[in-house]
Amino acid sequence: MTSGPVQHRTKSVFREYFEAITIALAVALFLRFFVVEAFKIPSGSMVDTLEIGDFIFVNKLAYRTEIPFTALSVPVPLGGTTLKEWRQPERGDIIVFRWPVDPHIDYIKRVVGVPGDVIEMRGDALFVNGKKHRREYVESYGYLGQDCRPRTVKRFAESDGENEYSILQERRAGLFRNFGPIQVEPGHLFMMGDNRDNSSDSRAWGQVPIHNVKGRALFVWLSLNRCGSLSERVRWSRFGQAVR
Repeated sequence: MTSGPVQHRTKSVFREYFEAITIALAVALFLRFFVVEAFKIPSGSMVDTLEIGDFIFVNKLAYRTEIPFTALSVPVPLGGTTLKEWRQPERGDIIVFRWPVDPHIDYIKRVVGVPGDVIEMRGDALFVNGKKHRREYVESYGYLGQDCRPRTVKRFAESDGENEYSILQERRAGLFRNFGPIQVEPGHLFMMGDNRDNSSDSRAWGQVPIHNVKGRALFVWLSLNRCGSLSERVRWSRFGQAVR
């Protein structure tokens, strides 16, 4: 006696699409919470390294793996707890961190001081551990502020001996022309914006606990200029530009 052909149940098209979308969503959320996250630059505190309207990717595994602080804007129990530490932030790194005043707000700045460093500003010049950062005047630099009004500042090339980057300074003396000296506390970082006289940073609201760090800036994946004409709305030249 022979049996008839075995009939295999096949998944419905709806179920196949549902499973594919569910898997894709799970992977995307995993990457978003633990690996890489997108951020928009809302202010001019990091011009000209980062422009207002830049969208960047941030490497969340650059320093450690942590439990997400929030998930889809909902606070997570034990959020921010470190699961595995890889390395410590270094001077010159551009990082995204939870603002110490309100951890629900993210900031992006450059690390200028690590634990134990002594930070001082003298006549707009930055000193770390008594050593002046070398800087050279480059040019008069113009950009559009958040109010879309033109600003003209001085651009310098600054170097800490290992990293070189651009900084901007107003033509007149800024609020923090002279600051410190102050020593960076254990487990903390001293952060400053590259647009020195137009940056709210550690000089104003204090040092950043290292456990507030979310990750290191990678590259620009989109840049929109809301102040430009329709043809200039997208800054095509900034696509893929590394954040140094």
